[in-house]
Amino acid sequence: MAQGMKRLGTPIAALLGVVLIALIATSWLINRDALRKAVETQIREVTGLELSVAGAIDISVLPASYISFHDVGLKGGGTSDPALHVDVLTANLRLLPLLLQRFEIADLTLLRPHIHVSLKPDGESNWTPFIQTIARTMKPGADSQVSFSEIRIQDGVLNYEDAATHATEQLDDIDLSLAWPSISRSFAATGQFDWRGERVDGSISFADFVAALSGDRSGLKARIASAPLKLAFDGSVANRTSPMMEGTLTIDSPSLRNALRWTGQPQPGSGGFGRFALKARANVVGASIALTNVNVELDGNTAEGVMTYANNGRQTLQATLAADALDFTPYISTFRLLASGARDWNRQLFDLNGLSSTDLDMRLSAAKLTVGPTKLGRTAIGANLRNGTLALSVGEAQVYGGIAKGSFGISRSDTVADIKAQFQFTDVDLQACASELFGLNKLSGRGNINVSLLASGSSPFGLVQSLDGSATVTGHDGAIAGFNAEQLLKRLERKPLSGGGNFRNGSTPYDNLSIAVKFADGVATAEDIRIEGPATKITLTGTASVPTREYDMKGVASLNNSSFALPFVVQGPWDDPLIFPDPESLIRQSPAASPFLDLLKRRITGGGNRPAEEGSPTADNAKGGAKSN
Repeated sequence: MAQGMKRLGTPIAALLGVVLIALIATSWLINRDALRKAVETQIREVTGLELSVAGAIDISVLPASYISFHDVGLKGGGTSDPALHVDVLTANLRLLPLLLQRFEIADLTLLRPHIHVSLKPDGESNWTPFIQTIARTMKPGADSQVSFSEIRIQDGVLNYEDAATHATEQLDDIDLSLAWPSISRSFAATGQFDWRGERVDGSISFADFVAALSGDRSGLKARIASAPLKLAFDGSVANRTSPMMEGTLTIDSPSLRNALRWTGQPQPGSGGFGRFALKARANVVGASIALTNVNVELDGNTAEGVMTYANNGRQTLQATLAADALDFTPYISTFRLLASGARDWNRQLFDLNGLSSTDLDMRLSAAKLTVGPTKLGRTAIGANLRNGTLALSVGEAQVYGGIAKGSFGISRSDTVADIKAQFQFTDVDLQACASELFGLNKLSGRGNINVSLLASGSSPFGLVQSLDGSATVTGHDGAIAGFNAEQLLKRLERKPLSGGGNFRNGSTPYDNLSIAVKFADGVATAEDIRIEGPATKITLTGTASVPTREYDMKGVASLNNSSFALPFVVQGPWDDPLIFPDPESLIRQSPAASPFLDLLKRRITGGGNRPAEEGSPTADNAKGGAKSN
């Protein structure tokens, strides 16, 4: 065996020696001008770009076979500015053809390329000749079948500008490997680049690269992965009259807010928009994307339906989605009507920037809906945002044990929000409804509420200062907490001046409740307030200040089976008002004290005679007259 290995090793060593001698001879005898011209010709035939070399040229055969061009510009036919500038362009050569004095490029390496892409208003770009040449040279039966196996880009920079939209983008530190379709028809590119401060891993592959370049249908797979966003597409692409894509789209982001900020999109308010995931069947035509079989998740909310997105100078989103349960709390958590831990209205200015960037048309239905402390049953909501005006409509919502319908509109005028709201609550729990909507926790029962309000301001406090509109409440079979009108009236009927009692405990039951209020510049005026109970009847008049959240009202309470009536006063804050009887009325109800009240009034006003002193003739005459009577 040892002799056999010696016999076999001898010719191999001789062959290697011949190859080495041939390589050395080739390096001495190589025609450098012919090599340069051959490489430039092959690059031009494959890419359609003319090579313009301003720097030195390095040629090596051993230990590696390559030719390097320094300070290179490549430009398409008919263009003056280079579409691509490379600090060093290296063409690695195939070894065996090189021994035969044939110069064939195996692959290319572009070190620190500066790529410029300019899109014209008609959709053409400075790279159009390059794409057309590649498609022409790679078609079966073409005159030239020259190709490369791979193109590597190291530390590159890409600048993009759109003449129609004036948009510009830049990709830095590009490291890509392009698997050029020398044998198969497929094309693949994988690598990394920096965009807007984030490192992005990406890959793209075409099943039929020639068809894709020609605008014909080709399979397409694309992946983009970064810290803010991951995106994947698996389908097909075509570009006959306009770009068209069809396939499965998947998007995943730990924070949709951060992803929108990273991609340069406007921020939607200041709450929510965290964890986001979407999977759908996508159909892309130009700048429009139609999504079907949508499964979307946002902040723990999951919905299904269809969506359409278009960006024709202005972004437009349309969607029809259905969900089992939705929680809107994250989107209103930063919006507070009242200042935290206080009774005053919040004076923080509204952030209305999100109303002017995107047009929205959405239909949303849910079996259960949560908005802060409010729990809703089956709900159908429509949202329309156009030209800075947001309109919300509630087709029907099961809430507070009843049904709610209505609309809410907000439009932006500089920093001022114009609000318009109209709602109807039918057969609802008045205690839950009044407490959450108006901050009133003294009312219970069931009934109907109609609200129609207008307001304008740059903060919640500004809104309530300008509040106009009306509200009506009709209720039945409930109670008003804070005082027991029947007990109070019966006690005062017996002893009007008993006083000293606690008027602020118990409750007053009612059979029917009717409230009609008008709002003007933040002041609510009671037009009709009637409370009819099994034992008492109460009427109220007066005003309530919405900015200060205080009552200033007067009322009359009476017993149904008696002529006794008691005027009373309601004053103080909404959540804890003072309710006390009218002192003058109590004095008049007392037979012993009433004459002294009239006498006191005459003294104060200066009317009538002063009472005579004891023992005077006038006093004696008065006593005698009284006795005779």
